[in-house]
Amino acid sequence: LSNKALLPMLWRLFPNHPNLLPAFFEDEFPADGSAQEWIRKPLFSREGANVSLVRDGKESIISDGPYGQEGYIYQLRHPLPKFGQFYTLVGSWLIDNESVGISLREDETWVTQDMSRFVPHIISN
Repeated sequence: LSNKALLPMLWRLFPNHPNLLPAFFEDEFPADGSAQEWIRKPLFSREGANVSLVRDGKESIISDGPYGQEGYIYQLRHPLPKFGQFYTLVGSWLIDNESVGISLREDETWVTQDMSRFVPHIISN
């Protein structure tokens, strides 16, 4: 499972880094956070399950699923780029600090989910 706890940890270690979005654990979410759009994600989840949008302090469920008992993180919303009718997400895999793979996931909704188009690529020397 994907562990979203890495997101607030990276933000804590590298605040305001240009390649990171602000992210917080549930108990650290800033009180003034309601002035922006946030995404609430379970610590352990896959493919867009159990995602909510928090806008003006109100939560709207975007996708359901079996996750969330372990807690949540909040990450500032940054819309995915849209090419034609598809939103595109680029993912990468590292092993021992080396790039070994990359993926493209596309969906007609802005939360890429279980039935998204998925194309993996292997990186080799």
